[in-house]
Amino acid sequence: MRTKLIATGGILAAAGVALGALGAHWLKENISMTDLQNFETAIRYLMYHAFAILFMAAVSQHIGNRFFTLAFHAFWLGILLFSGSIMLLATRELTGFYWPWLGPVTPFGGLLFIVGWILLVISGFKAAEENEDDF
Repeated sequence: MRTKLIATGGILAAAGVALGALGAHWLKENISMTDLQNFETAIRYLMYHAFAILFMAAVSQHIGNRFFTLAFHAFWLGILLFSGSIMLLATRELTGFYWPWLGPVTPFGGLLFIVGWILLVISGFKAAEENEDDF
């Protein structure tokens, strides 16, 4: 699990940096200010959760329950749905890529972020119970 967490977190963080650079150096000249701000929000949440996944790698040897695994899946799927849909919506004028269902996908991705954080907390409590640690 640790290798998967490091690989996923690292790839997502690298993608966030690359997409952030794209936004800062090319998109700012080619999309509206509102769309650029939305794109930057998508990148910010991508990076927050890429770092969360990397944090999970750091603690994975101490926590390995199903809630921990579910939190990981909620985070990467949340990135895909939340950040991915916002980036696609923000660049739709350039790409011509627009599906009407993209807008409603965004809040579902945000909900997955929230669920992921709650699952991560639960996984910590469960690990503390199993190890009889004070938490």
